Amino acid sequence: MRHFNTAGPVNQPDVYKIDPLSRWDTEDILNLIHEKKYFILHAPRQTGKTSCLLALRDYLNKEGKYFALYVNFEVGQAWLHNVKNATDEMAQEIISRCHNLLDDDFPFHETIAYYKSLASDHCLKEIIRYLSKLFKKPIVLFIDEIDSLVGDTLISVLRQLRSGYDDRPDSFPASIILCGVRDIKDYRIRASTNEIVTGGSAFNVKAESLRLGDFSKEEVIELYQQHTTETGQIFTGDCYDLVMQYTSGQPWLVNALAREVTYKMKENRDRSITITPDLIEIAKERLILARQTHLDQLTDKLKEDRVRNVILPLILGDETESYHEKDDDVEYCLDLGLIKIDENRNTIISNAIYQEVIPRELTKITQRKMLPDFRQADWITPDGQLDIKTMLKMFKMFWNENAEIWTANMVGYHEVAPQLILQAFLQRVCNGGGAIHREYGAGRKRIDLMVKWKYSTHSVGNACMRSEEQTEQQTERIHAFPTQSGILFQNIVLELKVINKKQSYETVKKEGLIQTAAYSKKCGEKEAYLLIFDRDKRMDWAADEENEFAEYDGVKIEIWKFR
Repeated sequence: MRHFNTAGPVNQPDVYKIDPLSRWDTEDILNLIHEKKYFILHAPRQTGKTSCLLALRDYLNKEGKYFALYVNFEVGQAWLHNVKNATDEMAQEIISRCHNLLDDDFPFHETIAYYKSLASDHCLKEIIRYLSKLFKKPIVLFIDEIDSLVGDTLISVLRQLRSGYDDRPDSFPASIILCGVRDIKDYRIRASTNEIVTGGSAFNVKAESLRLGDFSKEEVIELYQQHTTETGQIFTGDCYDLVMQYTSGQPWLVNALAREVTYKMKENRDRSITITPDLIEIAKERLILARQTHLDQLTDKLKEDRVRNVILPLILGDETESYHEKDDDVEYCLDLGLIKIDENRNTIISNAIYQEVIPRELTKITQRKMLPDFRQADWITPDGQLDIKTMLKMFKMFWNENAEIWTANMVGYHEVAPQLILQAFLQRVCNGGGAIHREYGAGRKRIDLMVKWKYSTHSVGNACMRSEEQTEQQTERIHAFPTQSGILFQNIVLELKVINKKQSYETVKKEGLIQTAAYSKKCGEKEAYLLIFDRDKRMDWAADEENEFAEYDGVKIEIWKFR
């Protein structure tokens, strides 16, 4: 029985997959190889780079014109600046891969003996040269995880590969593909002498840099339909739009979401159960809470200064001068797959799941500390609806008493404390049976939030019966509502604005009303809440400042003020 793959390459018969060779322009790549070019393949982690390289290796070896060899240089990572030991690991990786591929047709012991006779730090070049002369066919060498190397080791490898370039194809590989997360021109390598060397100068024979893209909607359908063909379990047609909305086609997320909804949710192992958007939504929430390795690695990057330099303006909804001055940081986040540039040339978080994960991760500790302060019963009405006014009153009280303390806890992200703490509070609310839809990005000058709450007319009052002593795990459990007429939806639109030092309250309010009305109409709602924070406490607002009410473009808006 095949399954959706979330770990390692898809080059195996027991997984659903999109043909790796269809995910790039194979004709262009073959032309580069035929022209004896050295080039780069880069893409974010877990997008299918290794699967594509292995598929191309097998294609070329079956075609018979070349000897195609895949190697992984991550084995040298642990040695940092110890060039000799790192080179030894990588050379043995090359020899081992040749042996595995050719078995008895490869002179393993003779090759090992030759390698041991080499004493130079440049023995990687020499073993590659030896193999190039040994084989009758031109070698095409695929080097994966090249950017896992650092410092002197990476400089040495790049320069050794470059130095053999003019000996190709008789005494060096006809073509080399270097594969990693980043384009080699973006590597800024610090040698042990503290010298900065760019990857482009150490490997200036590069002809092209190719980037592997995400799945299209058609590819998502093709992948999921393989499961339907094999098991008979059906995905309704509207599932695919939701999957694309949540993942933007990121391959790991696409597979992980499908695995969650068809296998990890045990009740759905009954293949007679049709997969619907409601189930996809539940699977998405479970996936986020499970903090699987892919998402864990993503959130760990938020601690890096060069990631923070990009993420902060996105959460602020602002385009600061410092943001534009850090093009290298933007490129870094693009290569990591954290952000993308949309059709309007705006910088945005890559997909809706990452949009959810980032504020949750940044407020993880805050959410935990909030647990004793609130009871869900305080904001749930007897008929199970969300009492938004009571909820906002509670948050305002909490903010007035704790803003400075909680802001201090936002290490590295103090500037976005109102945005993050509000979202932490809303997450605390929604963990009991709802979801938050977030829209933010540089240039938006605000954060659009929609709280989507589900409640059942068949279980009146049940939502508010949980104890104050409930554990965090109980609070964060996902509630699967039955797909029936008794389920109702409550959508609450919140617009978040922060007054900065250059703005007046009236300017921010006017801009906020326009933006709130536009987002409300986009969500199909005629009522909304505009939340304005005065971080610098320039406004003469009392703790219990009365709300203002306005109507703009047919939308009724209640304005809440926080200082």
